[in-house]
Amino acid sequence: MKKVLAGGVFNIIHPGHIYFLKEAKKLGSYLIVVVASDRTAGKKAIFPAEVRKKMVESLKFVDRVVIGSETDRMSILEKEKPDIVVLGYDQEMQIPDFQVKRIRKLKGFSTKKIIKKIKNKKISYSSSSSGHCSSSSS
Repeated sequence: MKKVLAGGVFNIIHPGHIYFLKEAKKLGSYLIVVVASDRTAGKKAIFPAEVRKKMVESLKFVDRVVIGSETDRMSILEKEKPDIVVLGYDQEMQIPDFQVKRIRKLKGFSTKKIIKKIKNKKISYSSSSSGHCSSSSS
């Protein structure tokens, strides 16, 4: 079994994340996803780590999801011992002693851009039983 490890904040799951994780999965037979802890994600975190973890767990092609360490980013590598560590286009980490592959960006999709669009369109979510969203423009 070839283990692949990929990580990120995963505030909202969007097509860029799906692309990144599916490409990572193609590199091996078992995909472990590390969701950044609340402390590591810092101000970028929209949802708590446990919620972000559950969102990633809902993806059928992901085999295991863990929350990263609050203090030692490398400890998960020592524990999981992946064959390949996958980094996204915007991730900068020095990872000695591991095979590292980088996945390119899916053009047009980034969490920052998506969140900015949502804020600009002033999308609000009603708590009605229909579960529909409403948007208003100013």
